[in-house]
Amino acid sequence: MYCPAHFQEDRLPQLITLIEQFPLATIICNGPSGLVADHIPLMYEGELGASGKLVGHVAKNNPLWQLSAGQELLVVFQGPSTYISPNWYATKRDAGKVVPTWNYAVVHASCTLEAIHDPQQALEIITKLTDQHEASQSHPWRVTDAPIEFTDRLVGNIVGIELKINRMHGKWKVSQNQPTQNQQSVAQGLLAEGSDAQTQMALLVGANGAKL
Repeated sequence: MYCPAHFQEDRLPQLITLIEQFPLATIICNGPSGLVADHIPLMYEGELGASGKLVGHVAKNNPLWQLSAGQELLVVFQGPSTYISPNWYATKRDAGKVVPTWNYAVVHASCTLEAIHDPQQALEIITKLTDQHEASQSHPWRVTDAPIEFTDRLVGNIVGIELKINRMHGKWKVSQNQPTQNQQSVAQGLLAEGSDAQTQMALLVGANGAKL
């Protein structure tokens, strides 16, 4: 990934936060006929400062867990992204030398995959993922709420996956290359527009320099 130094983000807490907030990963590997991409929700596991892993599951009929044996995979998490209008740059009124752009935050992880065939381990992965995503519910649904024979049958049709992270880095393109006055006016423009993606981006612009 092309990444100028001022957009580089390697702080692990920031990378993990993006993964937790945007867990649907794109997993890319080489297949017999070329590149293969799958979209799989994943969860980060690991301690800060130590090599972590990403866990999830795929359908047993999905060839990903077989294609990836022995090769390094690219896992991409796409965070907030939004169009940036030149109208939001404070310097527009001074010289008019402004153009549109697109702000975004992404995490790339290079990983090796281990397939988990043990039904109990696969069930544990499903349970962890479910508990994480049900946490915001007023009455969280639990895997154990479903009949055990039903879940046993479903577990028999999946393969758990653990992706050991070999390298991980992020790119936060959030107006750091703009003067402070433009960063501030961009954040204000995004907040005025008010969509979820624009509000999330405004917070990232603010976290990287602009005062909201």
